[in-house]
Amino acid sequence: MIQNDGVEGTEQAAIETFLTGQRGGSSRVTLRPISGHDQDEFLELVRASVDLHHPWMSLPTTAEEFQTLLARYDQPAEECLLVCVRDTGAIAGIVNINSIIRGRFQCGSIAYAAFAPTAGQGYMSEGLELVLRYAFEDLQLHRLEAQIQPDNKASLKLVQRHGFRKTSQELRCQAASDSGWLDQAVASSWRVPVLRQPCRMPTSRLATWRSAVL
Repeated sequence: MIQNDGVEGTEQAAIETFLTGQRGGSSRVTLRPISGHDQDEFLELVRASVDLHHPWMSLPTTAEEFQTLLARYDQPAEECLLVCVRDTGAIAGIVNINSIIRGRFQCGSIAYAAFAPTAGQGYMSEGLELVLRYAFEDLQLHRLEAQIQPDNKASLKLVQRHGFRKTSQELRCQAASDSGWLDQAVASSWRVPVLRQPCRMPTSRLATWRSAVL
């Protein structure tokens, strides 16, 4: 929901309301939906982060590709959020919530990337925590998945830090890459739905991931 100014403003207002209600959250980063105004800064950051992203992530590198990204996330089942440094407004990373399914499932998948100029300073970790809270509390999702290649140790550590845990289940999962087919781990996180009546069951997020094997 990005290209329509009215819709974009509504989404920004929803995120601001969510952030205002957070207690004990990050004081260093904030979230906002991506917009056409971000094109120049975004493309510059992608170019500066080629070594950091390869071979794990492929992001738009041209104006045409950026517009395609905007069009994709101008949909109700897709969210594209920028993690920004609060003091400067600089974009530190991006977190997407993809393929949101409503009804009884209430689930989606996430993908994320830090940008090189601010990488390694903890901004993405704080930003991902905010996105998870936003997904579970405001979007009312019960489960999130993240597909991660097993060799991407930094990404695996990041999701572990935020409550994703491995299950005993195993599956065959491969993804295309420039060099052929790569195995991927499938990580997932979900929250027990909040019950209307008092109950001893915890309402905090429960999390798991399943690792891919051949």
